[in-house]
Amino acid sequence: MHKPRIFGFAASLIAAGIVLAGCGLAPTGQTPSDDGSRSVAPAAPSGSPQAAGQSAKKPESGQDPSKLPVGSLYKNPSNNRNEIILADVRHTAVLIGDSQSQPEGSWPRTALGSIGYKVYTVGRGGTGFVAATSTTGNYIDALQRGDWVLPYGAPPLIVLQGGGNDASHNASDEQITVNADRLIAAVRKRYPLAKIVMIGTLARGAAAGGGRRTQVDTLLGTIAAKAGAPFFSVGDWISRYHVESDLVDGVHLNAAGHAKLGGVLAADMAAAGLRLPANPAS
Repeated sequence: MHKPRIFGFAASLIAAGIVLAGCGLAPTGQTPSDDGSRSVAPAAPSGSPQAAGQSAKKPESGQDPSKLPVGSLYKNPSNNRNEIILADVRHTAVLIGDSQSQPEGSWPRTALGSIGYKVYTVGRGGTGFVAATSTTGNYIDALQRGDWVLPYGAPPLIVLQGGGNDASHNASDEQITVNADRLIAAVRKRYPLAKIVMIGTLARGAAAGGGRRTQVDTLLGTIAAKAGAPFFSVGDWISRYHVESDLVDGVHLNAAGHAKLGGVLAADMAAAGLRLPANPAS
């Protein structure tokens, strides 16, 4: 088994309609990719009521959230934030990521599903810790202003993936560090019992032309270590696992490539003790 590349230490969702569904890409819809091109992604934005099979509507407040339908928005009085009701939040990993994570069969989703989690994905293609699009802010800004919503309840695992768009937008180390730290702090405050882990920036590796992408991957490893969060470095995986022929545009994978790297990441995560317990705490 491949020895996991993990930095730092461990710290302390069926989204109906956004559940891991194998290794195929979602058939409809496109979203900006992390190099400015376009890649396949779910038609309904992840993290929205529409993506959970519901029509957007005014958030409910003053009701028992356990009695609200799956996909409902609930105004949580404890944090004054809109949150989405999931069918099985206790078995769900929340994945905050970019276009590497967005397709249903993406390598991060595949890995999380393989170690027992249902997956609820937020974030958008084209965004990152610093990078934003015309419709969606970077990860922390999007969270704070409600461009996408997190689940109500206590998911056991929060996964932060990205960095590719920050690399292509020439975000500085300082900008990435400040916003990553803000995001980690916000997520920890929202979900104090959840384990937070980080996945770096998929790249070819420094000796094979990884460039800024590999540098950002290394930077994120340092950020994760300081935060006490397990980190999975993927800054040389394109070269290391020979998936160059599975790239569709230089940085994004086809279905076969997603399946290959999903298997590697699943093994690394399992070796790090991240497999979902049989009976997670309620």
